[in-house]
Amino acid sequence: MDKFLLIEWAELLIPTHSLAEIMLRGTVMYLSLFLILRFVMLRQSSTIGIADILVIVLIADAAQNGFAKEYKSITEGVLLVLTIVFWDIFLNWLSYHFKIFERLLAPAPLRLIDNGRMNRNNMRRQFITEDELRGQLRQQGVQDMAEVKQANLEANGEISVIKVDSSDDDGARKRKKTI
Repeated sequence: MDKFLLIEWAELLIPTHSLAEIMLRGTVMYLSLFLILRFVMLRQSSTIGIADILVIVLIADAAQNGFAKEYKSITEGVLLVLTIVFWDIFLNWLSYHFKIFERLLAPAPLRLIDNGRMNRNNMRRQFITEDELRGQLRQQGVQDMAEVKQANLEANGEISVIKVDSSDDDGARKRKKTI
């Protein structure tokens, strides 16, 4: 029973590895994973599937050893987490305050539909099928692509839609009739 209640305070709180090494490992691994996910992994429309979750879990598991040696103290674990959180907040701060970092850290919107016509090259690059695009349009209340002035795949994976303004469309029809 004594072993059940025994707490090894020194092992729990005193780091067994260099704190600078833990911060360096956390920094290098966070930035590496960020760059891989930003530039290698392609954004997709806003649905998260089983394969996406599996990739995230596998990346986390594969990166775990690179983040830190087999540390045992809470201090080391907390420092590693704080290093990762710091880089996440810092990169967000940079992209908010400096346009160049915003462009680097978040991809620009990608045109999928322009004046009712699909941009199949952009769809192919992002692996978006016509059925998937039509499904996203239906969710936004669009039945026919002719209703879409512009649709973009945004940095967060969502598809934004700008519909054709019906007053402009009526005006164009009236002008065509009078000409």
